[in-house]
Amino acid sequence: MSTAPSHSRPARPDHAQPWYRNAVGYQVYVRSFADTTGNGIGDVWGVLDHVEHIATLGVDFVWLNPVYPSPGLDHGYDVADYTTIADDMGGMEAFTALRDALHDHGIRLLMDIVPGHTSDQHAWFRDALTGPDAHHRDFYVWRDPAPDGGPPNNWESIFGGPAWTLDEASGQYFMHRFLPEQPDLNWRNPAVRTAMEQVLRQWFERGIDGFRVDVAQGMLADPDWADTADPTPDMTRDEANDLRFSGYMGRPETPELYRSWRAIADDYDALLLGEVYLSSPELVATYIEPGLLHRAFFLPLQHTDWDRDEVAAMIRPGVDVGHGQFAWPQSSHDDPRAGSRFGGGAVGARRALAFFHLIACLPGTPVMLAGDELGLDNGTVPRTDAEDPVTVRNADRDDGRDGSRTPMPWNDTPNFGFTSGTPWLPLGSNRGPGDTVEVQSREPDSPLHRMRRFLATRSTLAGMLATDEVTWLATDDEPTSTLLGLRRGDVVVVCNFGAATTVDLPGDGELVAASSDDAEVDGARLELGTDTTALVRMPG
Repeated sequence: MSTAPSHSRPARPDHAQPWYRNAVGYQVYVRSFADTTGNGIGDVWGVLDHVEHIATLGVDFVWLNPVYPSPGLDHGYDVADYTTIADDMGGMEAFTALRDALHDHGIRLLMDIVPGHTSDQHAWFRDALTGPDAHHRDFYVWRDPAPDGGPPNNWESIFGGPAWTLDEASGQYFMHRFLPEQPDLNWRNPAVRTAMEQVLRQWFERGIDGFRVDVAQGMLADPDWADTADPTPDMTRDEANDLRFSGYMGRPETPELYRSWRAIADDYDALLLGEVYLSSPELVATYIEPGLLHRAFFLPLQHTDWDRDEVAAMIRPGVDVGHGQFAWPQSSHDDPRAGSRFGGGAVGARRALAFFHLIACLPGTPVMLAGDELGLDNGTVPRTDAEDPVTVRNADRDDGRDGSRTPMPWNDTPNFGFTSGTPWLPLGSNRGPGDTVEVQSREPDSPLHRMRRFLATRSTLAGMLATDEVTWLATDDEPTSTLLGLRRGDVVVVCNFGAATTVDLPGDGELVAASSDDAEVDGARLELGTDTTALVRMPG
């Protein structure tokens, strides 16, 4: 089978390195980006309409959240057909146009692949429901009831309730890590692996440049089906979730599943970027061992406050074990935006920009969510307008994800230029004209212009980007330090989480970038304002 797609991909600028080595990613939650049909839901044509904005920003790849046919109960993560683009998203015509437009600008395109489960409307599951002897029955995870007739064990769904639903016709339970309408695929069945490998090849042949792998740690379940223990009060949120969902998340044999995927992706010079939602950086690193995923998100970083010690406790071990292969998220569609985590409003925007300046200088792959370049915090969404199934289906939960998914504000027209209809999700009552792309494009000191300038500068820092070796600044070890600093190549990077201060540099340096105007270098001294990150180039 030929591995040459039917159109040209962007040329690799340095054939000695993979194209993604120092890439910056841009996540597009398509439903909330731009609507071209007036139905209130963003579509692929809407992304195409704003390719110039993406190109001007200076990112290297775009990752699209799922745009496959779907009933939409989990907003695209309940996939009914992996092989095409949904008509209401623009179909294959829109995909082809967007792919070509991005490639014309030298920007790569990543799709989202959801390998752990399908929609209950997928043809495989509809066939599986016809009986125990159905051709696709073993594509899914089935178990007999417990002796009392209830679910096979105590496993919980991440979205609430048991992880099992009874199929009354056959008397067996099927497993679902998420909604009952999202039955889990049986990755211990070789036929499932073969079918998904065919999906990868099909999209690579169509010219995409990689996949973000959804819930990459959630492919296999405990073969003994043992009950899980309850978390203890002293556990962090991430540690508690690791334990609560350990029956079907992070099984030690899971990373090896990606060896065949890696071989396929490498044939197409494509990137596999895993969403590995585990709290331990050492466990996340098992997914990026040689021959497995190229990159893995270190997602606990999204759960930090604006606190030097919290951020350092995540970044430093992540750098140590990631060896330049971790992806560093600024925000995502699953967690609060950086601006909200760091205080909201102007303060949160300033801190979020400083945070991105920091993570974009770490070895690995920084990724922002569309709207981060504007300094957005979460949109305010009343519970009565909620769309996320976490909120809609659980009256006792307040961790819904709608706030990070509110529509992108483009201009000061009705609905901020997102749609001519009624937005699928409220715009957020805390949005204003100053948050829009149009207004920020005219203001040289806006978060948008600062992000553009920073990414343009970052791309020129060859002395930094040439190495994955990091030296942490000695001042980081002081108990009362508000600074987190590192040296990578010829660039010193310092993020100040506290009041304005002076930093002694290892020699005379040159200020090359800063997240605010409150940074100045005088010889070997860096004057650094509050909530600011500075990049200083050092001589030889």
